[in-house]
Amino acid sequence: MSEQIIVTVSGVDKVGIVAAVSTLLSKYEVNIEDIKQTLMQGHFVMFMLCDIEKSKYSFSEIKEALTNLGSELSMEIWVQKREIVDNMHNI
Repeated sequence: MSEQIIVTVSGVDKVGIVAAVSTLLSKYEVNIEDIKQTLMQGHFVMFMLCDIEKSKYSFSEIKEALTNLGSELSMEIWVQKREIVDNMHNI
């Protein structure tokens, strides 16, 4: 069974958001399985479904790196385990 995470990126649109997030995920050996993005009146929103099973980094390390990247980009980045998100919808 794969270990999936959901990455949500939100903030004012600018050049390089997808590239920065994708580059960081590649560095942390995270596979992007699905990606959706939209632009709503200048506000960028992206959802990524990623697999961290083969990464040598822990969920906590990946989450911290993405959160720090969000600060650098002046964007909000949330990282959650897919299992938790799925269970929230079953309550």
